Order: sequence, then structure tokens, then C-alpha cells
Amino acid sequence: MPTKFQHSNAEEPETDDQSFQAEQTKFIHAVAADKTSEFGKAKLSEPTWKRLCGELGFMKGDFEDPATYQALEKRIGQTANVLFYLATSPRFFGEIVEQLAKAGLTKQAKGWRRVVIEKPFGHDLASAKALNRKILKVLDEDQIFRIDHFLGKEAAQNILAFRFANGLFEPIWNRDHIDHVQIDVPETLSVDDRVGFYETTGAFKDMVVTHLFQILGFMAMEPPTALESGAISEEKNKVFRSLHPIDVTQVVRGQYEGYRQTPGVAPDSDTETFVALRCEIDNWRWAGVPFFLRTGKQLGGGERIISIAFREPPKSMFPPGSGVGAKGPDHLTFDLADASKLSLSFYGKKPGPGMNLEKLSLQFALHETGQDADILEAYERLIHDAMVGDHTLFNTAEGIERLWELSAPLLEKPPPVQPYARGSWGPASIGELIEPRKWRLPFERSWRRTASAG
Repeated sequence: MPTKFQHSNAEEPETDDQSFQAEQTKFIHAVAADKTSEFGKAKLSEPTWKRLCGELGFMKGDFEDPATYQALEKRIGQTANVLFYLATSPRFFGEIVEQLAKAGLTKQAKGWRRVVIEKPFGHDLASAKALNRKILKVLDEDQIFRIDHFLGKEAAQNILAFRFANGLFEPIWNRDHIDHVQIDVPETLSVDDRVGFYETTGAFKDMVVTHLFQILGFMAMEPPTALESGAISEEKNKVFRSLHPIDVTQVVRGQYEGYRQTPGVAPDSDTETFVALRCEIDNWRWAGVPFFLRTGKQLGGGERIISIAFREPPKSMFPPGSGVGAKGPDHLTFDLADASKLSLSFYGKKPGPGMNLEKLSLQFALHETGQDADILEAYERLIHDAMVGDHTLFNTAEGIERLWELSAPLLEKPPPVQPYARGSWGPASIGELIEPRKWRLPFERSWRRTASAG
């Protein structure tokens, strides 16, 4: 079970330690019960629940105080296998790892000691390199798990299965047949209580470097030599090496109306709550195929998709008015929700006289197979993988540093933010970014909800 510290304030009044520990333990048990009930797919038996509660604990300390880690070392003792999960402010990552090492918590004669590090891993190339140097002084690379929960989603891994297990699609997964790709991760939520974090980070650092680029790597990679972490990471890193540095003229930054009135936000804040960009991969498979990425807060929907648009036939034999081309190109669409869905759209003939065509789709939804109860939540899967030492779905130092390198032009000279209405799909200029194509979200047709729905 990951151990979390509370970063104490020096001005807090002193409390009786035993009373405080008892109250915090009671609180932790209540939170665990609530969240297990809310998110757990299986009801825990009473003996299992009691055993879990017996393992839950709380320790108050200061991240920068060696005494905290000495107390933690006494509590952990000779426990063989320990997974430290750093879900803290990024500025503490290096300090925590160093203190863990000084307290003797990163090495064990038997078993293993591993560290999961949340995003963002650095805020630019220099900080990412510095953090990697710092943690690699005291940890081996195989002890480090740089986590991105998007790669733990069932849908993300289904991309690998879909591409490399089926002879139908891999032969057309290239520039000859694909016109463009969209990776769209909108959010309806505001920044709320994350204002302090968001003002120093913004949508690009929070979402694009950490999530959308990783999904792009999965979607665009070459077939790995084996289904194992080293081979998959190498192919994903090849994609990152082939990416062009971001062209600032092909980026739209936005800020939802009212953001600057949020408590804690500067009245002249230039922090983006929305970003859309075009990027290209300079290799034989993808040369000339644009990838459009979009994400933001307070948008008009929360569906998250990867949409692959296929090239249209070079010449149509169908008469004007037949409907061919009226609804755009054929698309293969992956829904990035936990309950994996995908759709393949195509033109088909309308029943009746004449040759009139309409857009149809084949859809697959995991819940229709009766297997949705077996889906692992993304963090559930990734924490399990870290516990068994599987790096397949985690980021590498090389990959992260390369993405910050590609981002340098945007970080150095970002275009000004443009306002957009809450509940919209971003600034109006995003239409110009993708022209002559169109954004797939919002959908003209929604996903079907049942196997019998149209």
C-alpha cells in the first residue's frame, strides 16, 4: 500500500501525537470505505476489509525533514517489497527520492523497493534532465516507474491489439491510406481547487506532454519485436525522435471566460486552459500525415477519442447528389473511456431505387460482450504492473526528455491565449488550424448505447 506524507506547515499548532494518529487512521478508514464502495467492482468480504484496514496507516511529516524518513524506515522495518508512490507536488520528487535513499529505504537485501513518480516529470528539458540525474544517482532505472494513467486505459492497449493482431488494418496503417489523425481529450470540468498547480503548469504541460503525446506514440509506433517493455518503449521512442519540433504557428492556446476571476488566478494570467496543435512525424510511414491534438477545460463534452481519417477514393463514379463525400472521409474511432469502444464509419447504399448513399458505421463496445466487469481501472492496472516490475506501460527518461525538447519552441514563445466560452469547443481559430478538415468532436452521430440501438 503506498505511504503518503502530509506536508506540514511550521505554523500548525502542536497536537497530541497519539490522538492525532488515531483520528487520522479513523479518517483514512472512512475514506477507504467510501472510495472502495464508489469505485470497486467487487464487494469486499468482511475478513478482507478488516485485513485491509489493518494495513492502512498514516504518518505525518515534512518532505524535507530527515527525521520523517527515519521514522518511516522504523515503521517499514524489514518489509521485503515496498512501492513508494509520489503523488506530490513535482518540486518534491527529487528531494523525496534522495531522502528515501539516505534513510536506507531504497535498497533491500531481499525483495524489491520501487518508486512511482507522477506527472509532470519536469516542466522543460533542463528540469527533466536534472530530475533524471538526481533520481538515477540513488535508484536504478528498473526501480523507477514514471506513470501516465492514460497508458493504463483499456482502450490505449487495445490499439496495440487492434493493429498488430489483425492482418486487415496494419497494411493500411500508413500515409498511403490515412489522411490525418485526431487525438481529442476534452474536459467539462473547471480547474477548481487545482488553481495553484494549474497557474504554473497549464493545459499543454498538464495534458499534452504527459498524456496526448504518449497516446500518439502508441498509435504511430512500428511493430515491436516482442510484447515486452524494452521493445515497446524503443518503438515509441523512435516515434518521438521522428516528431518535428512544435511549430508555434500551428498552435492555438485558449482560456475559458471567467478563469481570471477564479480566486488565486492572476488578473492578467496567460495560462492556457485549452490547447490545440498540429504536429507531424518525419518518417516513411507517416510523412505528410498531420496529427491534430486538442484538450482543454470547460469544453462542450467529455468524450475522449482517437480518430483516424482514411483517404477518400481518388475518383468517384457516383453521380452528383448521391451523397458520396457529403459526410467527410471514413473514420476509425477509438473511445478512450475505460469501457472500450471503437467505431468504423463508411458509406453504404440507402435501400430503394437509385444510388443514394449514406454514412453508416460498425461499432464495438466491450459492455456488449459481457466482459466489462473484467476491466481494470487505469491506475489499478499500472500500480499492479509496478508491483510485478513490468515497465511496458510506463515512460522512459529518454522519451520524456525528447518530448520536452520538442516542446521548447512553444515554451519559449507561446502564442497569446484566446478567450472561449464555457461549454464551447475552444477558440474559433481551431477551425482554421485543421482546415480543410473538420474536428470530429462533437459527433454528428452518438455512440449506440445497446446492441439493438441504431
